[in-house]
Amino acid sequence: MQFVDNLAEADLSEVRKGIRSKTFLRATSAGIKPNLVFRWLGVVMALASAAAISLVAVISIGCYGAVKLLGKVRPLRDGFQFLSWSYDRFIERLGEKVLRDPRDTPALRLMVSLSLSAVPIFLVQLVLGKPRLLLVIGFYLALYGLKFERFVRMFSAKHLEAHRKQGYFSDKYDKVFGRYVEFFIGYLYGNVPELDRTAHVRLHHRKNGGIDDTASTSGYDRTSRLDFLWYLADNIWTVLGLAPYAYFKAEGDEENQRRMLWGMARYYVYFAAVFIYDWRIGIAFVLVPLLCMNAITAIAAWVQHAFYNPERPDDYFANTVTLFDELNFMNEGYHLCHHHRAGLHWTEMPAHLERIRGKMRESGSLVFRDMDFLALFVELTVLRRMDVLAEKLVPWEPLNHEQRLALLAKRTKPAKGVRPWQEPTHQAIYDAS
Repeated sequence: MQFVDNLAEADLSEVRKGIRSKTFLRATSAGIKPNLVFRWLGVVMALASAAAISLVAVISIGCYGAVKLLGKVRPLRDGFQFLSWSYDRFIERLGEKVLRDPRDTPALRLMVSLSLSAVPIFLVQLVLGKPRLLLVIGFYLALYGLKFERFVRMFSAKHLEAHRKQGYFSDKYDKVFGRYVEFFIGYLYGNVPELDRTAHVRLHHRKNGGIDDTASTSGYDRTSRLDFLWYLADNIWTVLGLAPYAYFKAEGDEENQRRMLWGMARYYVYFAAVFIYDWRIGIAFVLVPLLCMNAITAIAAWVQHAFYNPERPDDYFANTVTLFDELNFMNEGYHLCHHHRAGLHWTEMPAHLERIRGKMRESGSLVFRDMDFLALFVELTVLRRMDVLAEKLVPWEPLNHEQRLALLAKRTKPAKGVRPWQEPTHQAIYDAS
């Protein structure tokens, strides 16, 4: 927190017209036009995603309230703390034996917990056949946790795993467990294989949230709920793997195109197999997680690069946000540090942030305290409480409240000359359809 404290000490006393990627130029020259069927199908999926995440939120947040009440009972609280401490000790000893880097023990804890909860619940449900309400509720709690905290941890673990050449496990165990989060646990979450290792690493990190990125938000008003609905409708094609696949195909990148196709094929077979076995299980245990994955990944992408600077359109330092919050699992909030040095171990990010703070100041990179990505989305887009964001903002130079509001308004407007539905990869999807 030295960095935030340094900033606090100081504080407390149009995109170029005609800019397009080569992919877009090739696409438009071929006469590609958006397919309305795809667009409105995306809207239907967006509404379904909102319904699915709302359902899971009722369970996740409702059970959090119940646990808080139970936590007031001292014997229960003390018993849980003892079990949690014993479990952590066991995971630490296990991590020293099986992990490539023992510093990744938090990720191992998550993997073991999911393997002992979500996986057996899913297998029991398959054996029983007819969906059981208690199993469905238990499955969602196992996946998402209280207040979605387990999903946040899974998101960070799979994200960082994607940047490891050989995943988390040492050579002795790598052949068995490999990329365990993305290629095994990920199925339960509706995460298509290769979305992280290939699409995220070889597309998003090359484009850094810019206008050519399939996850770009620069063409949207990030304070508009309606614009987020359109973005959510477009994001489903990324979640299904189609947008990255179309992008690599348009770029002539055959290696990544094949990897995406193979990952999509594996997930689609899994999806179809469960539905053929029992469509009710398919809806509750496969479709709902997929829709939730669409909603949550859209939220993350929406805010991680939300503050586009029209004066520095190609500067990812400007559009990438940094957040400091209580959870900050595996330093996920240090998102700019991650983009600057994607291979850097997550434990080294705070020190790296100190090294690049000069460049951050020069680029006008935005930093917020006491806020995670979900809270940022709620305040920015759902409630549109810019006063709250202005208070949480840690500026590089003293700014009064009105100046902070003006800065936030400037950095969240849609980029001029860029419309969401004109992004090259979406054009390619529509053309392929």
